[in-house]
Amino acid sequence: MPRIAPIPTTSDAPSPFRTRAEKIRDREEKREAVLRAAVRMFNARGFHATSLDDVAASLGISKPTIYHYLGNKEQVLIECVTRGLEPLRQAAEAAKDEPGTGLDRLRRFLRHYAQINMEDFGRCVVRTGDEFLSQEGTLQFRARKREIDMALRGLIADGIADGSIAPVDVKLAAFTLSGALNWPARWHDPAGAMPVEDIAASMVDIITGGLALRP
Repeated sequence: MPRIAPIPTTSDAPSPFRTRAEKIRDREEKREAVLRAAVRMFNARGFHATSLDDVAASLGISKPTIYHYLGNKEQVLIECVTRGLEPLRQAAEAAKDEPGTGLDRLRRFLRHYAQINMEDFGRCVVRTGDEFLSQEGTLQFRARKREIDMALRGLIADGIADGSIAPVDVKLAAFTLSGALNWPARWHDPAGAMPVEDIAASMVDIITGGLALRP
């Protein structure tokens, strides 16, 4: 019986087909590009004045492509504000376990808070109202913001408890601090000469001066 020669293989040659990991990475990169384009347009024009057609045109893609990666306009916004609020939540959680007094921990958190609000997704949280969202979207938006507010109140209360913060109305103090540190989202110029870290530190020093317990 004649011997059949083995079929040559090209196992060492690179495959023209992408691996599953490459496909996932490609999808995430495209999704990120769409999200970045959307958040910058929301910040510049306002959510209500921006259409997904505008976002798609800025990237040279079709609107159905945005639906594929992120969903409808409201879902895009919810993703944007989630990306803006999640670092704040993480910073608040981390602050609870840091050394120092309650006032020290509060100040560290507030510096993160101010810096995040000067970034694209943080700006979106501050600049976007919920009046154009559906009822479900409004509830999601407010719930995420409320979580950060309660974390801030908790840090203030901890400082009062350990004596590093003067007795104050916790709710009013939280509103005052967040109100002051939300404002840079509207006036800060990313091209300005002063680094965001320095702006944040200076603002926090100013607004927390009145909280410190005095002899």
